[in-house]
Amino acid sequence: MSSAAAANSDSDDESSSSEEEEEELNLQKSTWKGLYSSAHKILLVGEGDFSFSLCLARSFRSARNIVATTVDTTEELVKKYTYAIDNLRELQDLGAVVLCGVDATTMGNHFFLTTQRFNRIVYNFPHVGFRFPEDNACQIKLNKELVKGFLRNAKMLLKKDNGEIHITHKLGEPYDKWDLVKKAHKIDLVLNGTTPFFRNIYPGYAQKRAHGASADAPFRLGDSATFRFRLGECT
Repeated sequence: MSSAAAANSDSDDESSSSEEEEEELNLQKSTWKGLYSSAHKILLVGEGDFSFSLCLARSFRSARNIVATTVDTTEELVKKYTYAIDNLRELQDLGAVVLCGVDATTMGNHFFLTTQRFNRIVYNFPHVGFRFPEDNACQIKLNKELVKGFLRNAKMLLKKDNGEIHITHKLGEPYDKWDLVKKAHKIDLVLNGTTPFFRNIYPGYAQKRAHGASADAPFRLGDSATFRFRLGECT
C-alpha cells in the first residue's frame, strides 16, 4: 500500500471511530423509553392506531426521529380505530413522518423509505389476520411469510453500524412455530438478544386486533418478547 493510500485508510478509520464516539455520546445524553432512544432514527411498521409511536414521541417530547407507517389507508384508519386519526395528527404535530398504505413486505421499494436508513426498525405483533384458526398450519405459514417479507425489506433499510430490527411476538404455542430466529438466519440476520415485553413500560400503547369486525379491540398479550436482530458478519 502506498503512503497516500495508507493515509487515506487511517483517515477513514479515524472518521468512522469519531462518528461512533459521537453516536455513543448522543445516546448517553438522550431520553430513553424502554428499548428506544430519542437519538435513534426509528421506523415503526404495521402500526394500528399509532399509539405505540405516540408513546415514544410523548416520552421524547418530539417525534422528529420517528417514521410511523401503516398498511391501512387514511379512510381505513377512520373506519377501524377510534383514536387513530387523533394520534396521527399529534404525531405529525410533534414532527413525525407518518405514511399510510405501506406494506411491510414491499417497503424496501417505497419511494421515501429507500432514501432513509434507520437505527431501529420495529414491528409489534405482526399478523396477517385470522383466515384460519391460530394453530392451523396454513395460518402459521401465512404469518411466517409475512415475517420473512418484513425482515427482507427491513434489512435493506437498516443502518449497518449498530442497527437492529425488532419484532415483538407472543411466546409459546403456536407462536414458537413461526421460527423467527430461523427465518432471520436464512437472510443473514442474527439474533442480538430477546427482551421481555411489558406493555406498562409504554404508557398509552393499545395493542389492536387490527382485522375483522373487532379491529379496534385489544388482544390478550400473555408472555411476549421483543426479538432483536442485527446484520450478520457477511452482510
